[in-house]
Amino acid sequence: MKPGTFTQMYVQLVFAVYMKENVLSSKIRPKVFEYISGTITGMKHKSIIVNGVGDHIHILLGLSPSVSVSDTVHGIKRSSSIFINENRLVMGHFSWQEGYGAFTYSKSQIEDVYRYIENQEIHHAKRSFREEYMSILNKYDVDFDPRFLFEFFETDNT
Repeated sequence: MKPGTFTQMYVQLVFAVYMKENVLSSKIRPKVFEYISGTITGMKHKSIIVNGVGDHIHILLGLSPSVSVSDTVHGIKRSSSIFINENRLVMGHFSWQEGYGAFTYSKSQIEDVYRYIENQEIHHAKRSFREEYMSILNKYDVDFDPRFLFEFFETDNT
């Protein structure tokens, strides 16, 4: 980064497990989320919180301007898939679905977003991932083609 460059950019990332599988069990999540947080830090971003449920995750980070959002997601997905597969944390081969959601927030919103991500298990006891994701897209007026949304796992996500 160049001298005299100062930024404050907060981004929430959302992405889903490939084949709609509900494989991120509560047993492996802490290890996977800690690994992802380290990956984020290694990319020179500020990892604020990583959390999720069996079929998807949410990440809140302070974005470094030296790495694009798409490169960040690619790096997180690639390294975490390798980590999960090399450590045999799930049965069979693990991978993430194509695509992601990325949503920006101001500093004044960070506490609320943090709590929202922190309480994913409680939140998804009442609401499916599809409902949650559609709500976010609609709330922020994101134009989308339904053909390119995630394939959603529609049962208990915990």
